[in-house]
Amino acid sequence: MPSRADSPYSRLNYRRLIAWPERIKREWPFLEREISRSPERSVIDLGSGTGEHARHLASQGVRTLGVDRSGEQIAKARDFENEFPYGPTFLEGDVTEVGRLTSEHFGLALCLGNVLPHFEDDELEETLRQTARILLPDGRLLIQLLNYERIFSQRIRYLPLNFRDNPEADGEIAFLRLLRFHDEGGHEDLDDQRHIWFYPTTLALRPGTDRPVEVQASREVRLRAWKRKELETLLPANGFEITALYGDMTGGAYEEETSSDLVLVAVKHEC
Repeated sequence: MPSRADSPYSRLNYRRLIAWPERIKREWPFLEREISRSPERSVIDLGSGTGEHARHLASQGVRTLGVDRSGEQIAKARDFENEFPYGPTFLEGDVTEVGRLTSEHFGLALCLGNVLPHFEDDELEETLRQTARILLPDGRLLIQLLNYERIFSQRIRYLPLNFRDNPEADGEIAFLRLLRFHDEGGHEDLDDQRHIWFYPTTLALRPGTDRPVEVQASREVRLRAWKRKELETLLPANGFEITALYGDMTGGAYEEETSSDLVLVAVKHEC
């Protein structure tokens, strides 16, 4: 996740909140296919967070570099560093400057999960230009984010709950992700159709205690709600040709009103 040192996610431990083995098992066939179509078996993970995707890629013989500007996230990711012959390795830094952070080149760049919505327009354009600099000829870019067309049209206010065993105490952890639109009051910049408020919240569930439900961490984050048509304009203007569009990380068809995700595959084009 591309969060700054004062990360709004600093108290949210994504390593324990996400069912990583299940997620990676589900996504791996799709990722493996995209790697096989790339000019080289190497990946840079932009906004790599705590490093679970990078670790799995390296375990499959893929030279892997993860980049994130959150020092806290990178410190956790380095638990995996050099675990396999092909890494992974991790670099703390702003992905909008990735072309200046590393001299390596890669066959595939990943930008997954909640990374892209942290970029405003000029930041995303610079990220795309920088990414194109470090990709090999015909290198590929894989972007995955929420389908904000669906979220806005259906006024969706929350994402599916995640429940995990609490590793530090009895009971469970629930990961609650609320959404709020700008025209619902509480902020000055109303009627903004390009942004949404995101409230990632961790709840501790301890049935049978005096405090059966307790908020462990909660944040308010303003996200840039990138939509399909915007990206279809922005990517070609900044070094990429879109070659495929999907509705999830298994390669399912994209349907604007029903797909949970928007997944774009693009190939670097030479100017």
